[in-house]
Amino acid sequence: MLYLGTSILALKWRWLGTCPRLAVMVKSHAMLALMGAWGLQWCSVAHVIIFFASHAMTTTNVIRYCSIIRWFGLDKESLKVLPSIMKPITKRFCSQPDHEKKELEYYCETCQLLVCRDCLHKDHRTNEVCNIAKVHRDVMREALVCAQEVTSKLTEAFDANDKMAEQVGTSRENATLIITHAFEQLYPIIEERKKALLSNVEAISLSKTTAVALQKEQLMKMQDEIGRYTEMISLILQTHTDHEMVALGDLLPTELKATLKKIENVSLTPNQSSDIHVSLHTDTLIKELSIFGHVMDSSPSPSQSKWSSESVAKMKKMYCVKVETMISKGERYPYGGLQVKAELRPKSHDGAVIPGEMEDHGDGTYTITLTPQTAGPHQLLITMDGQYVQKSPCDLYVRRKYTILCNPDQVINCSGGPTGIAIHDSGDIYVSCVSDNCIEVFDQAGQQRRTIGSSGSGDGQFRCPRGLFIKGDVMYVADCDNHRIQKLTTGGQFLQKFGQFGSGQGQFNQPYSVIVDQRDRLIVADCKNHRVELLDEAGTWLSTIKDNDHLFKYSYGLALDPQGNIHVAAVCSNCIKVFTPEGTYVRSYGNVKGPSGIVIDEEGYSLVNEFDGNCLFIFDPQGNKVHKVGNLNQPRGVMLDPNSGSVYVANSGADTVLKFVM
Repeated sequence: MLYLGTSILALKWRWLGTCPRLAVMVKSHAMLALMGAWGLQWCSVAHVIIFFASHAMTTTNVIRYCSIIRWFGLDKESLKVLPSIMKPITKRFCSQPDHEKKELEYYCETCQLLVCRDCLHKDHRTNEVCNIAKVHRDVMREALVCAQEVTSKLTEAFDANDKMAEQVGTSRENATLIITHAFEQLYPIIEERKKALLSNVEAISLSKTTAVALQKEQLMKMQDEIGRYTEMISLILQTHTDHEMVALGDLLPTELKATLKKIENVSLTPNQSSDIHVSLHTDTLIKELSIFGHVMDSSPSPSQSKWSSESVAKMKKMYCVKVETMISKGERYPYGGLQVKAELRPKSHDGAVIPGEMEDHGDGTYTITLTPQTAGPHQLLITMDGQYVQKSPCDLYVRRKYTILCNPDQVINCSGGPTGIAIHDSGDIYVSCVSDNCIEVFDQAGQQRRTIGSSGSGDGQFRCPRGLFIKGDVMYVADCDNHRIQKLTTGGQFLQKFGQFGSGQGQFNQPYSVIVDQRDRLIVADCKNHRVELLDEAGTWLSTIKDNDHLFKYSYGLALDPQGNIHVAAVCSNCIKVFTPEGTYVRSYGNVKGPSGIVIDEEGYSLVNEFDGNCLFIFDPQGNKVHKVGNLNQPRGVMLDPNSGSVYVANSGADTVLKFVM
């Protein structure tokens, strides 16, 4: 069988000629059989045979070379490196006459030869063959492992390319469907528009034709009437005698003249124009259709798209957001037509979402304008095709516009003497009533939800409660005539009380206001002691801001500015005194007759009630007066809703709380 196989192979090589070397190599049946069994290409085998013949290879070496060729290929370039890949196999025994049968166990690195033990030279660097072979095998194994790793990565790359090719095909099908569907939607719309316009043409034509016909009919009636009179008069002129003419008189001429008079008031020209004007603006439509739609190799990416705007918006004033749509490569998407939207969501309890008006510039950029209707914290949301762009949503503060304050938007009726006001995170409004010795709680609609406390000096009871302060679900009450501060939950449960009557440290004489700073210190306006007391969260006395120069005799209201400074409404000084958090005097501002309540917004604007002047003043952060709201009635407490930005004023003389919506 081997001989038969090699003979068949030899027949296939008859075109190689009669080269003696080839003839010798062809006789090597074992080589031919091996090469044929490995499936080597006939056109390449000829080059191999020529190479073997030219190097006078033995059969053993030929078989080894074929193993290498099988993996490295059979082109001419591969054959050039065969000698460097594998040298002819050397003998295992020493060739020196006196060292016969001595195995070549060592390799002389100096001579670069295999030597036996007897050939070793003491001055040469030698090593055992097995050690060097091990090193070479380890290097080959390492190379093999690296090759396998690369092969694995190449396989993954091939799979990824195949998958990408499939995805490209899927994307092509999807894009084709989208485009086809879009134009399938356009065709009926255009056809329907065509029918509507033709219907308008028919309607206008019918209207004009009808009007012309009616005018013609009216003119024909007048013509017939004139014809009857003229025929009658002509007949009378021919047949009547003089006496009959006298008897008839001017009756017929008068009637004829009356008929002719009617014609003067009738238009004798058509009252309809023949024009049917058509305005299609086909040039604009053709231009739009010629650039309608875009196809790119990358889609716009919401996560890469950018936007810019001012960090602070102003109430009732246009606020602009500029959006730049980007593709995944970090380049601007050069076309318009995307669904880019922006809206403002107030964090208030009853604020309405403000949608933006979008202008598409057609080059991948958009301008969106929004007009905030309420002040305070908002959330700005910007989306592209329903997905948020980067850095969206984000917080946006809408600055209050105090100059619009005029008349209250809501009036809440209270019990006797509303004084202090505080707003819970839920939106509930807490009002201290000095006459009824309780705390009334109202919802945003102004409906009373409940009352807290009663008249007395027990825990949770009050005598002339004045200032209120709410932090989280904890409420602090300046229990004025009980000379103490009470700490309760916003649900009305008593927690703790601080102070007693006196002028010592931690004692009070009619405390009017209480606030809590960022360090959880209680700051108390100790009215009749003419000082401000600072306590820790447990009620332990820390320090006193003294009235050495009568700076705030009969202090009423307290507030903290954004820097943590303490603002004191000094009644007898008719101004606001400012102190550092440690109690050092800084400055004074305002000319307010009997300042009572005070509150400061996030920007440092102060709202101060003028009790004696029945008005509310607004001061900028530098202490300049910017606005005044009058027609109040003994205003005491004032508060800003941190969520909606609305202003609440305790209008104590009328037993009401006034709400000014910002």
